[in-house]
Amino acid sequence: MRVTLITALMLTASNIFMTFAWYAHLKELNQRPWYVAALLSWGIALFEYMIQVPANRLGYTTLTLPQLKILQEVLALAVFAPFCLIYMHQPLKLDYLWAALCLLGAVYFIFRS
Repeated sequence: MRVTLITALMLTASNIFMTFAWYAHLKELNQRPWYVAALLSWGIALFEYMIQVPANRLGYTTLTLPQLKILQEVLALAVFAPFCLIYMHQPLKLDYLWAALCLLGAVYFIFRS
């Protein structure tokens, strides 16, 4: 259980970096050329990979590959929702709740065995 928790924490941190790499430029660099945003996003993504790769290597010692993927997807949405609400000032909709419930179903089925 300790490995899974450490993996989840590392994947959460990596998802924070990746969410900013993918979407923050829409708010902060929308007046700049796309290649400036791409270069800055690559720089941010480097830190994401420096956390994500060791997290997956550690997690793969106790989790299956499908379990790692579902865990990453759930954490990605858990990071994205507050990013969307707080940083981008976008409203959350009820459809996000239904999507989250579908992901909980995926977590149940992938981890039940």
